[in-house]
Amino acid sequence: MKTLFEEIKASIKNNYNQDRSFWRPVLPWGGVFTIKAGRKAVSCTPLYVEIRLKNTCTIDGFLMLLYVILHENENFPRELSLHLGREFIDCFLYLMDTYSFTTVKLLWIWDKMEKQQYKSEVHKASLIIDLFGNEHDNFTKNLENLMSTIQESYCSNWRCPTRVQEDQQRTININPPQEIPHGNLIRLAVDELFCSRIELCEEHGYNKTLVNRNPANRHPQLTGFFLHSSFRRKRCGGLREFSQRVFCHGAPPFVVLNMQHWKSEDLAYVPYYLDLSDHKYLLEGATLFNKEEHHYSAAFQIDGHWMHYDGLRNVNLILLNKPPEFLLLSSLVYIRATEK
Repeated sequence: MKTLFEEIKASIKNNYNQDRSFWRPVLPWGGVFTIKAGRKAVSCTPLYVEIRLKNTCTIDGFLMLLYVILHENENFPRELSLHLGREFIDCFLYLMDTYSFTTVKLLWIWDKMEKQQYKSEVHKASLIIDLFGNEHDNFTKNLENLMSTIQESYCSNWRCPTRVQEDQQRTININPPQEIPHGNLIRLAVDELFCSRIELCEEHGYNKTLVNRNPANRHPQLTGFFLHSSFRRKRCGGLREFSQRVFCHGAPPFVVLNMQHWKSEDLAYVPYYLDLSDHKYLLEGATLFNKEEHHYSAAFQIDGHWMHYDGLRNVNLILLNKPPEFLLLSSLVYIRATEK
């Protein structure tokens, strides 16, 4: 029996009749998991015999991307096991390979998500789990320390209240430039986050001055009896030097750029590679967000061929004629290039 990934690659290779859709549903929206209850189930309170999943698009697209990424490089499963756990990776691949889509969603929910990240209730004989929300909350933030980065900075002013600083982030959030410069906006935003730089220190402190409470008394021997301290808030004004931002646990197999604050007009050009902390990363895919329907989908490439995944469609995996338009971006996903 062929695995799901082998079936997808075969459908791309054998696309002679221009049928651009995959022959069976892949990770369909929602899901129902039936519990085979034994005698002990009678003592369970409350009692339910099935689990129903709702609004799973907040994890579906990323689960599809994770599955593709794990097949891109033979070393990626081993590397990701260090962050996500060997047992999780093995179980995830087995469930996806064998088309156990509802079970693989439950694996992510119970193994990686916190209870407060989703809503659940028992209705009649069903446990309903609702994943409505933001995909970055439901997926990206649950990738342990995979993408953790740190950047140090040092101020030239020795009176700066926080002369040495460390900025540590668990995810990669890049913000659109305040002023629209020429060039690739996404690459410029990534460079601003990762590259070393020097800028005016924005820290504020208090300057201490001595003030004579009785200005009429000018006698030098009595002046000290009328002095008191005055503190005034003032900007540091020194030069703060930022080091290059580096990954805390080495360069990860893939990175996710959070693009949810970007406007479509700023996404005219999406870079197909990025330099992050002395490593080259190649564009692997993206997740897309339809605001009107509050629905996520995904696009990714296999062997240079782009595919679009949408769990709500009956035919939910389609081979594209050309790369997708990234005008409804929620995230960009890049994989680390193989060193040659």
